[in-house]
Amino acid sequence: MRGHSNAQARVVHTVRPSVVIRKISSTVHPAFGQYGLFASRRIPPKTHIIDYIGEIHCDDRPDSDYDLSVYRGHDGADVGIDASRMGNEARFINDYRGIMAKPNAIFSDVDTILGEKRMSIWSSGQEIRKGEEILVSYGKSWWRARETSVLSLSDGCT
Repeated sequence: MRGHSNAQARVVHTVRPSVVIRKISSTVHPAFGQYGLFASRRIPPKTHIIDYIGEIHCDDRPDSDYDLSVYRGHDGADVGIDASRMGNEARFINDYRGIMAKPNAIFSDVDTILGEKRMSIWSSGQEIRKGEEILVSYGKSWWRARETSVLSLSDGCT
């Protein structure tokens, strides 16, 4: 998901969001020229920012950069959300590496009062200022999977 250039995907905008999608104009940003998710107002610490919305699926999608695991069952049943073809503003969130010392937001799976499982983005322990990019950690396994893919592709190169 590092930097988002897929303008073809369907984006469902949330009502009165606390976020805005912006093109990244800083040449030192790892996702320069692509898109990121920014705070449209001040966001207090430990505050719900937005739900991560996409296609709900039960199959393995190792090639998708927009796939998040919501549930992993002991019986092997997995449920995920893939925002590669459809989603909301949350699909534009970038990883913090190369931008900040640590993420200012986190992914958190939440059970609603209706018993629904949702993947949400919450601010971490500090406030996010208006105009600041909202950044999470994609996790080491996400980066390891991409590193393995790149190494596999380069094996055939001479």
